[in-house]
Amino acid sequence: MRNLILFIFIILVFKSAFLQAQNQIPEFEKQKFISSNNIRNINYDSDTTIDIKYYKLNLGIKLNPDNLFGAVTVNGLFKLFQQNSFYLDLSNSLIVDSIKAGIDSIVFSHNSNKLFITIIGSELYNSNFSIIIYYHGIPVPSGYGSFVFGSNNSSPVIWSLSEPFGASDWFPCKNAPSDKADSSDVWINCPANLTAVSNGTLNEVVTNNDSTKTFKWHNSYPIANYLLSLAVTNYSLYKNYFKYSQTDSMPVFHYLYPEVIDSLKPTLDKTITALRIFSDKFGLYPFINAKYGHAQFGENGGMEHQTISSMGLFNEYIIAHELTHQWFGDKITCKDWHHIWLNEGFATYGECIYVENVYGKTAFDNYVAGKVQDAKRATGTIYVQNISSIPEIFNSYRSYAKGSLVLHMLRGITGDSVFFNIMKAYASDTSVAYKNATTEDFQRIAEIVSGLQLDYFFLEWIYGENYPLYNIKWNYTQGTGNLYNVNMTITQSQNTYPLFFTMPFDVKINTDISDTTIRLFNNALVQTFNFSVSGKPALLTFDPGNFILKDKYGDEPFEIVGYSLSQNYPNPFNPNTTIKYTLGGNVLVKVTVYDVLGKKIVVLINEKQNAGNYIINFAPQNLSSGVYFYKIEAGNFTRVRKMILVH
Repeated sequence: MRNLILFIFIILVFKSAFLQAQNQIPEFEKQKFISSNNIRNINYDSDTTIDIKYYKLNLGIKLNPDNLFGAVTVNGLFKLFQQNSFYLDLSNSLIVDSIKAGIDSIVFSHNSNKLFITIIGSELYNSNFSIIIYYHGIPVPSGYGSFVFGSNNSSPVIWSLSEPFGASDWFPCKNAPSDKADSSDVWINCPANLTAVSNGTLNEVVTNNDSTKTFKWHNSYPIANYLLSLAVTNYSLYKNYFKYSQTDSMPVFHYLYPEVIDSLKPTLDKTITALRIFSDKFGLYPFINAKYGHAQFGENGGMEHQTISSMGLFNEYIIAHELTHQWFGDKITCKDWHHIWLNEGFATYGECIYVENVYGKTAFDNYVAGKVQDAKRATGTIYVQNISSIPEIFNSYRSYAKGSLVLHMLRGITGDSVFFNIMKAYASDTSVAYKNATTEDFQRIAEIVSGLQLDYFFLEWIYGENYPLYNIKWNYTQGTGNLYNVNMTITQSQNTYPLFFTMPFDVKINTDISDTTIRLFNNALVQTFNFSVSGKPALLTFDPGNFILKDKYGDEPFEIVGYSLSQNYPNPFNPNTTIKYTLGGNVLVKVTVYDVLGKKIVVLINEKQNAGNYIINFAPQNLSSGVYFYKIEAGNFTRVRKMILVH
């Protein structure tokens, strides 16, 4: 029997892990790339005395042995009067051969992953500078890969993924998302049997005399350094087009490994559907004069490189996620990594919007419910406190799931029409479009469009922690005729910061005559509301649209008709879960948790309680992952349910 129980336990744990993996796939992005070998903490800084205007990456890729040769042009402006020195970020693993400004050689030093440059002489004009840096070496990948010489079915695959700090692993740059170049070129020289893909438009492919080709890609839009990319292998190309008017269309190019291209075409075709949806909801695709598409690469996820997302995993949800980034992340880039939710929370909610428009409201509600379950596992503020830690920046529960629910809650406050007007206005506002933004920029635009004061909302959800737990108590008295007076008291569990959550909310009352929904505003730890409805109330539902990230109890049917023990939520859970039960009379109640062998773990309740609805918050300490059971004994009523703890 003991062996049978152990076998069942193992199966349940593996099943739980499999179901969780399935639920994670739609947002399976950068946070899934982390391995213990490529995480590093970085002292995040850059030279704030210069303004980058242009990058040209003229790169040569050599194989057998692998090597990267670069001649990178950097144009910019000095911000200080009579300035002639500055630094760029460049990994010490690369060797700088020389630097030139025009015909003049430049004095430089290269240490501590920084390239210190001094310009003297005729090539310094006013506040402008233009230099070419010649270098070579084998990039040492950091973060999520940054620059990798890999392979696929014996063919070389060379690819980049620079977010957040990896760009300087393979080219000299100002390593800060806040300083976008006005335009860029990426020229890639590689073996002639390979295809090289990058941002923007392919202007020319030159066949050279040494069995190589040079692919000349030009990008005419502002671009953050980490969004510059390359992907090189023996690609097959699947072409499609996004027809955005009666007479105009934009190319959508998918560069894929030859052996998978045919099987992926039906999935790739959904990119066109997503382009239509998001162009309607956010405004026309922001790089319409270039292209969109995908380049397959060696990571099991996606990265929103501007105009050409790098993809190692293909399903419609990650396609929607990376495409949403072209508006929120690429067109508008977070000013610094503290505000990464403006990239990742928006892209994650883009998945939800895609599901809503393709599969309908029920599918949308279920998809959002999955984000709710993840968001409840978030700790700390959505505003990233420690941006020198890559895992902190790309925390999937906080930056992605909880960030997406901030938009969902804002939608609940404003209504659909105003919400999407906010999204369009934000995407087109000249102060942030093709530039950078902070949370306060988005708040300002949301307030202008909605006419609402939203300071409380952003303070508590972006700079606050956790989420509200509402205890709802209500009753009614009969008034005149069919009118009934409803008395409802909401008590929040006290939080750290904010002490309690201020939120507007809807309450729906089902009566024997009709259903009524009322909008109220909760701005106190304990607050009582009184209102009248037509007909005898039977059911009160707090936040019937599920727009608020919360736990709640008490808004069940007014008349208690029996005993019940609900399934804990969330399940599987970590670090805590809630258990609800209903008592049909005044009885001695005992709620106990057991392990799979029947050993008592803890007694949660052992007292006499009155008829009503109850909730327990179970936060186990020092319990290992596994299957547990909780049992209620209330008079003659006994029930047992299973729950799963996953670390």
